[in-house]
Amino acid sequence: MTIREFKMPDVGEGLTEAEILKWFVQPGDTVTDGQVVCEVETAKAAVELPIPFDGVVHALLFEEGTTVDVGQVIISVQTGEAEAPAPAAAAAAPAVAAEAPAAEAEAAPEARQPVLVGYGVSTASTKRRPRKAPAGTAAQNGSSAPVAPAAPAAPAAPAPLPAVPAQPTGERPLAKPPVRKLAKDLGIDLASVVPTGDGGVVTREDVHAAAAAAITPQTAVPAAAPAPVATPVAAAPAPAADASARETRIPVKGVRKVTAQAMVQSAFTAPHVTEFVTLDVTRTMKLVQELKDDPDLAGLRINPLLLIAKAVLVAIRRNPDVNASWDEAAQEIVLKHYVNLGIAAATPRGLIVPNIKDAHAKTLGELSESLSSLVATARDGKTSPADMQNGTITITNVGVFGVDTGTPILNPGESAILAVGAIKLQPWVHKGKVKPRQVTTLALSFDHRLIDGELGSRFLADIAAVLEHPRRLVTWA
Repeated sequence: MTIREFKMPDVGEGLTEAEILKWFVQPGDTVTDGQVVCEVETAKAAVELPIPFDGVVHALLFEEGTTVDVGQVIISVQTGEAEAPAPAAAAAAPAVAAEAPAAEAEAAPEARQPVLVGYGVSTASTKRRPRKAPAGTAAQNGSSAPVAPAAPAAPAAPAPLPAVPAQPTGERPLAKPPVRKLAKDLGIDLASVVPTGDGGVVTREDVHAAAAAAITPQTAVPAAAPAPVATPVAAAPAPAADASARETRIPVKGVRKVTAQAMVQSAFTAPHVTEFVTLDVTRTMKLVQELKDDPDLAGLRINPLLLIAKAVLVAIRRNPDVNASWDEAAQEIVLKHYVNLGIAAATPRGLIVPNIKDAHAKTLGELSESLSSLVATARDGKTSPADMQNGTITITNVGVFGVDTGTPILNPGESAILAVGAIKLQPWVHKGKVKPRQVTTLALSFDHRLIDGELGSRFLADIAAVLEHPRRLVTWA
């Protein structure tokens, strides 16, 4: 038997990390080649990971909710390929450390090195382990000479713990990768955390305790200190607890983290210009209803967004130069002869922008099917990284939230984004008389390096013209 390791793959182009959402197997379970063992969330999507070999699950190296760097081992599987002594040595390591001299105990961490892939396991960290809990070590193995000088420090009265360094000065705190990631996400310095794990290892509970202490320092002292310290601060906890309830810190990761980074990059690299147009879409709304009643389109999802998407595609055909990207390295404008139409979708994990590949070549029915599939997949959190790459122009429908319009930020690498406002019944001058009409406002943001004011204005005016007179979907197509 041998132990094979499965590392976190790069499931998208250039991704560096992913969060483990759910394990579908546990240690002792039998797995086969191609079986899905876990679901992870990448920068933009939830992805299921299949195991590439047969065997029995030996260990899950990270807990659910942990963010793992690409290339780190996440699961080990015992296979029947060949005899390998390493697993046996690793299994025996705890016993050896408990009853053998320090020289033998130092062999255990080497067998555990795969757990720390990507975190730079060093010889220095393994040598420090015997010094972390001298009192416990002496009690277990009876050794006296190596640990006697440190023994008095460990049994010191518990009360001063919050006032003394949690880790020896100059030494790197011992903690597993998930714990280090948790500390990083919570903004906790591991060197300031009081370790309670075997051998002076910082645990998840230690980090959470340190985070709680950082938010409510008055309440943290009574929890860590004995009665003599608790008495003087007994009256203080109530105001501190009330104050802490006024704020909640949420680690930014996954979709929200990447969205934030992308928006900052886009806002400060592409010079944005936004133009607006308010228009009468009464005829388009009537056409939507007629298409819903058309038996030839039975089973298709027909809504205003479908015709807006079609209007955008018609306008791109009339103004092909808007469909481009900026190549910074080559200092060139790259004209696209295809349209990958992005549709911004709000999901429980945050905003994502999947796109419909080659939308320009689809019929109305095909476009409807693509939109329905895109939205359903996004809501289920199953959008793949490939579905969100290589977009050219995006539509964001802020009107579904009752918002009139906005000034959207470009999806990085794209030339324009159209915000569609709420469609409302409003007074409108129609054929010389004020009548109630269905009215909306469109806002087009575009990259001024690619699209100048004239081109951007023509493009937006064409979209509006199609929606005011939807017969142009045929005459302009």
